[in-house]
Amino acid sequence: MSDTPFGFGLPPEEPENGDEGKKKDQESGGGQGPFGFGLPGAGSPGADNPLAAMFGSMNPNDLGAAFQQLGQMLSYEGGPVNWDMAKQIARQTVSQGTPDGTKDASIGPSERSAVEEAVRLADLWLDDATSLPSGAGSAVAWSRAEWVEATLPVWKELVDPVAERVGAAMGDVLPEEMQAMAGPLIGMMRSMGGAMFGTQIGQAVGVLAGEVVGSTDIGLPLGPAGKAALLPLNIESFGKDLGVPQEEVRLYLALREAAHQRLFAHVPWLRSHLFGAVEGYARGIKVDTAKLEDVVGQFDPQNPEELQQALQQGMFQPEDTPEQKAALARLETALALVEGWVDAVVHAAAKPRLSSADALRETLRRRRATGGPAEQTFATLIGLELRPRRLRDASRLWASLTDARGVDGRDGLWAHPDMLPTASDLDDPDGFVHREQLDFSEIDKMLGEAASGSGSAEKPNLTKDDTSKDDDKGDDAE
Repeated sequence: MSDTPFGFGLPPEEPENGDEGKKKDQESGGGQGPFGFGLPGAGSPGADNPLAAMFGSMNPNDLGAAFQQLGQMLSYEGGPVNWDMAKQIARQTVSQGTPDGTKDASIGPSERSAVEEAVRLADLWLDDATSLPSGAGSAVAWSRAEWVEATLPVWKELVDPVAERVGAAMGDVLPEEMQAMAGPLIGMMRSMGGAMFGTQIGQAVGVLAGEVVGSTDIGLPLGPAGKAALLPLNIESFGKDLGVPQEEVRLYLALREAAHQRLFAHVPWLRSHLFGAVEGYARGIKVDTAKLEDVVGQFDPQNPEELQQALQQGMFQPEDTPEQKAALARLETALALVEGWVDAVVHAAAKPRLSSADALRETLRRRRATGGPAEQTFATLIGLELRPRRLRDASRLWASLTDARGVDGRDGLWAHPDMLPTASDLDDPDGFVHREQLDFSEIDKMLGEAASGSGSAEKPNLTKDDTSKDDDKGDDAE
């Protein structure tokens, strides 16, 4: 998997006729259709003729599909990403199967029943481990294609801000006096840019669909609210070499999914808090305009794949400013607190009941903290790694809070973002745990009065000093 933004692509298939086939495949553009879409039968019998290079060996059906995709590229007039194309490419990628040979399949009644039972049992176990009530109104078993359909709206919300910056940069790289004359060209480039983004994102999401086990793998709620989702086919692949009974693997992953659902359902500000942190970081990403200028200066409308190659080479760089570093710190801390809480709560629920709890916990920790497939895919899409680097520190802090303040005292910290531990608190968990505690009953009373409209006249003014006299970096958790 590439670690450069928009460098995500599918691995080439091995030619059937050995080295000679490899040579022919390389000469013909690797079997890729126009613009890297991977259409079947695409070859290049005449490299000097662009049309022959792209369409020469196609059968009529393939040729029609190629022109249809070209038409989509040139006619697209929507936002910065052609999401219709992204969905189409993602579905095509899913249909090809994963490198280990597993193909997507419809979910049968027995698999749906097993997922529903696992989530039901997980919610029962979590009742003893957290004061937050169940957040899963329903439990669903998804195929990979269903995961793509359900999560694309959230990918749109996450990716569009960065894609918008690139789209604007495509027009800005030309001198102002040339922009009026080059208007049609700029419009065409932006249409193609939207299609290129859609292609790359579709490929990335399609590959990711073959690896995720639920809707919360990256620490963000990718699926519909209140719907705990698991992917039976991927759970089977995940647990294949662990030496753990499949039922225990499914139940442990159901615990994690259900714990995430509780947190996002009953901490109403959390979703916007996390997405705001992602957007704040994205605003500080700058586009390498020098690289774009090279592409625009040499742009040939007959070879739009040049634009895709530029995207694959990477054009995103985080600005080295105090604001950007602070944005990254806020995001990493927020992710660590979410994942650390889930880790601690799930371990408390699973440890007395599952013999494999420790082994599964360590496997999931390494998968998240060292940058598993989900994190790498997101880094590919917008140049940002959603990696909770301090997951273990956060998990220890939440566990210490449980010992010192009990389950209610620990979970009460989610009442407001200013009450959460900060990055500096992860360095000194004991100091945070034993700091003067707030009267949570007063906060509950205040929230109840606010909800009923009777407490508007006398609401306590909660400031950072009220929550932490020693902490002068409360914004780190935002």
